Amino acid sequence: MADIKLRDRDGVQTSEGLIFRVFGYSHPKDAYVADPEYASQNIFKSTDPRAPRTATNQIFYKFYNDEGIKLISNQFQKYAFFHEMLRQKIVGVRVEDISIIRKPQERLKEILENQSRDELIAASQRVLDIVTKKSGVKTKNFGVFGSMLHGFHHPKFSDIDFTVYGKNENKKVRKTLQALYKDPASGLRNEFESDQVMAGKQWRFKNFSVEDFVWHQRRKQIYGLYDDKASKRVIKAEFEPVKAWGEIVSEYDPQVRITRKGWVKLKAKVTSDEEAPFIPSIYGVKPLEVIEGPDEAQETKRICSFMEEFRLQAEKDEEVLVEGNLEEVVGPKKSFYQVTLTYCPRYYEQVLKVLH
Repeated sequence: MADIKLRDRDGVQTSEGLIFRVFGYSHPKDAYVADPEYASQNIFKSTDPRAPRTATNQIFYKFYNDEGIKLISNQFQKYAFFHEMLRQKIVGVRVEDISIIRKPQERLKEILENQSRDELIAASQRVLDIVTKKSGVKTKNFGVFGSMLHGFHHPKFSDIDFTVYGKNENKKVRKTLQALYKDPASGLRNEFESDQVMAGKQWRFKNFSVEDFVWHQRRKQIYGLYDDKASKRVIKAEFEPVKAWGEIVSEYDPQVRITRKGWVKLKAKVTSDEEAPFIPSIYGVKPLEVIEGPDEAQETKRICSFMEEFRLQAEKDEEVLVEGNLEEVVGPKKSFYQVTLTYCPRYYEQVLKVLH
């Protein structure tokens, strides 16, 4: 598999039964930055009732919180490699350790060509038909991720998880979903239309309220609910933005060094949002006020978020509050400062929100 080509949300499986999701678009030549998502029962067991996933011949368990990171740290250290830009080890998979590759577009094509369909696949087909017809975006620009990608979804309990490829295609789909949510006859509505969506759920963020979270999620349009009359249940339907191949530019450069300069809290105006739908979500910004942090924060050029919560979080010309790690990016051609939101000791203190 020396010449494989992968991108965000592609799935890879190792010989031990670890399943990873490829994370983002910037990777070294011989490895992929990746998140551990599932593990075979042969190497991991979970007591969480949400975790089991039944495949054709074995059981997999979904990781929650930091379970995957802990398993790799304790038992599978080979699934971490040295990141030259960060000068530290991060979780990922070397090309030589990949045994199975699953791509969302190819998997959706297989599902649609298969005449044998359970109720979740049938519901997914109906949602896809509604969205493609209204948006004009072709079926080939969609894929499936999550349990359906790996063939162990539960027909009665799993969600509908689509990937949408291309910047323009994503804009069309989000605009279409916004209209469909307003039409009761469509069967689709915004998952975050009600403030009660988070009722009973644990909330850990310290500087980002549940009310703020719901407001931001609601306007992203990519989180829906489908009232499926055939299966008599309401199914979550998600539309995850992914870049088309021609839109991908890798930022991985062994000559570049990224150094943390300290914790920062600042107000800023968003100057660009073209990369906001994707992971990492990148926002060009102009600092307005440094509330806390080193003086260099006044020179911040962008916010770089690897967190799902802060994708599509802000639009051009909006003013935002951001709190996270200030980093200096130094390379042979250019140097700049950025605020990075990512996995770190102060994870739940991080925030990016519109000041409204």
